[in-house]
Amino acid sequence: MSARKIGVYVCQCGGNIGDYVDVDRVVEAIAKEPGVEVARTAMFTCSDSTQQEIITDAQERGLDGLVVASCSPKLHTYTFRDVARRAGMNPFQYTQVNVREQCSWTHTDDHAGATEKALRLVRAGVNRTRLTDPLESIVVETTPKSLVVGGGIAGLRAALGLAEVGLSVFLVEKKERLGGWVSGFKEMYPHGRNGGELVAGLESAVRAHPGITVFTNAELIAKSGSFGNYQATLAVQGEQLETIQVDVGSIVVTTGFDTYQPDEGEFGFGQDGVVTIAEFKQMVEAADGPLKYKGRPVKTLAYVYCVGSRQPEYEEGANTYCSRYCCNAGAHAALQVEALPGKVHQYHFYRDMRTYGTFELLYSEALEKGSAYIKYPDQEPPVIERDQASGRVTVTARDLLSEGEEFELEVDLVVLMTGMVPRENEGLTKALKLPVGQSGFFNEIHPKLRPVETVVDGVYIAGCCQAPRNLSESVQSGLAAVTQSAAILKRGTAELDPLVATVDLDVCEWCGACQDTCPYDAISLDQHAGKEVAVIAKTACKGCGGCVPVCPANAIDLQGYTDAQIRSMIDGMLGVSCA
Repeated sequence: MSARKIGVYVCQCGGNIGDYVDVDRVVEAIAKEPGVEVARTAMFTCSDSTQQEIITDAQERGLDGLVVASCSPKLHTYTFRDVARRAGMNPFQYTQVNVREQCSWTHTDDHAGATEKALRLVRAGVNRTRLTDPLESIVVETTPKSLVVGGGIAGLRAALGLAEVGLSVFLVEKKERLGGWVSGFKEMYPHGRNGGELVAGLESAVRAHPGITVFTNAELIAKSGSFGNYQATLAVQGEQLETIQVDVGSIVVTTGFDTYQPDEGEFGFGQDGVVTIAEFKQMVEAADGPLKYKGRPVKTLAYVYCVGSRQPEYEEGANTYCSRYCCNAGAHAALQVEALPGKVHQYHFYRDMRTYGTFELLYSEALEKGSAYIKYPDQEPPVIERDQASGRVTVTARDLLSEGEEFELEVDLVVLMTGMVPRENEGLTKALKLPVGQSGFFNEIHPKLRPVETVVDGVYIAGCCQAPRNLSESVQSGLAAVTQSAAILKRGTAELDPLVATVDLDVCEWCGACQDTCPYDAISLDQHAGKEVAVIAKTACKGCGGCVPVCPANAIDLQGYTDAQIRSMIDGMLGVSCA
């Protein structure tokens, strides 16, 4: 085997790495490693100029391996694979070493230690690259059909978008009707359109499109196959339960959200005179005169924000995230109340007003129309109590805008601005093996670079099943999933990473341990040379490596991360210090 020519590029990441790691020292030391042809540093290796520099080096000096020491591979793996490809190198002979999240950011108080660790990490990456083989992507033909799970606003728009680019679509909705939450809304900000009418128009277009098949009272209960060629099993409830299997190339999940349900007594919930924003919106939109609650006129009204959102981390099951829509919903509700006959004094008890973007205009208008905003301390939420004799509710709070003065406010009605929470989707999560984040919502690969993709190839997430969003944001993410699906399915073929597990059939003595361990059902029993052996489906394997350590015969290896490569990386980590 001829000597390797590896290019190593260590990023300063604008100070994220360079401020805590002596990058020049790392480069100087790594340049002496066997097989390293080029060793350089850059302020930003992901910049266009540095990418071009890598390409020039590769072409002029005949590089056949690439190591980039920068941020997480989750961020730029595909960036530098593409750089390698454009440079004429095999993209799978590239290694990304994480010296930001795993080194500089974790050792900001130890400059010398961070530098030493960075060197060892880069040396390990060089050792792995030295043993890489020029692998080729696995090419599979794709089925030009897509399955959309969830018939809310994001799902309807995604289904229509997929059909409009020429793909067949199956739309599955768990409930009897399509439309989700938006179907129950009337006037919506900022366009003033009626939510029910908006959904009706979309539903009409979806049902009229010949490329879309709609299933209501239906659920996805199982998935088999591999990327580009999935077999999805649907349970459809009609006069009797029916099971249907559909072949699809991609799956778009748009199952929406649930609204937070306060505990009894939380912010006075359960008492007469305390309602959630969902209940209040129905009350306002149904009013045909002055605002009333249970037949009694409402003259004074209080909104309490962050109910079920931004909860303290120490509380079990706390929702620490911001639901984002609540501030907008409160300001919009206040304007709707202002439009009703009769004067209503409205008070908003908030922690931070987050009417972002053009929604700031909504907040400004609510202020101009007379709404009063009271900022309460994070750790001292308002106390809400009801006087049984008068029937009025008292809100006690401190106002940080008036030097922390505490006051009591008697109101006729309290509206709790309840946030969004993840919808219970245990069956769907297991069927699709969807990743769930700390908040309980489905998790994308990267919020900026791959915002609707999941670690399961060909399975996308959009709308509020992913995070709290407003209507336009949900539609945008649904269309992003359409773009990702169409880019693959319209081409007719898809490329899969070749970094998959392989079995030495001569060594394997079937025991089933690998099959039991595999979370992707990629391993099956087969016959070879008169004996039972394990066979791995390349298109189903995700390269997680879980099967490798459980094999008692050591018959399984992982392409790109072979035993030899892992051992070489360990040797690199244990190498002699550059000091």
